Amino acid sequence: MTDLPTPTFLPARPWYVSALWAALAVVLVLGGAWTFARLRSPFPFYGTAYTPARTAQSLTGIDQNGRPWAFQPGQTGKATALFFGFTHCANICPLTLAYLNKARSALPEAERSKLDIVLVSVDPERDTPARLKDYVQFFGKGAGVRIPEPELSRVARAYGVAYQKAGVTGPQTYQINHTTASYLIDASGKLRVLWDYTQLPQVERVVRDLRFVLENPS
Repeated sequence: MTDLPTPTFLPARPWYVSALWAALAVVLVLGGAWTFARLRSPFPFYGTAYTPARTAQSLTGIDQNGRPWAFQPGQTGKATALFFGFTHCANICPLTLAYLNKARSALPEAERSKLDIVLVSVDPERDTPARLKDYVQFFGKGAGVRIPEPELSRVARAYGVAYQKAGVTGPQTYQINHTTASYLIDASGKLRVLWDYTQLPQVERVVRDLRFVLENPS
């Protein structure tokens, strides 16, 4: 009987080598997807781009001075950074206002006057014009707007914003859970970029988005 050749076994590959190759494959796939998405976009925004840009929802309410206020997209001659919040907010809303104002201040002087910052209150029961005025002016320049229900709900839905009372212990004692996004609307009235509040501390990158939209209305 013919002897069979003795099989040769290759040494087992260490587990960490396999893990490294697997991680590298994931990185390459994700990197390719990110690159593909960026190449499809007309500009590599830091925030999430609206592709295609769409017309923003108009707004009407009472401003921080107690006067009728209206936002008609494309008729202000300015870009608008818009977000929905409330003055009893513990951290997200103050940070949003602070960073948006910081980004606005970082713009070249000629461009600062071309950007409005607007807070739409999701707490019209407690946010009086006087309270909104103190709140927005503490952080810098901006407008605080009160829109009564049910119009507030309709406008919020148009922007994809959700909000709900939480931790209610009394008629005037509660918090509100709400969408934390900020919306950049260009001078022609088109929604161009959405930032989550966790992105706003990267002020230089926010400023780049602002400058591109200010210089390139849709």
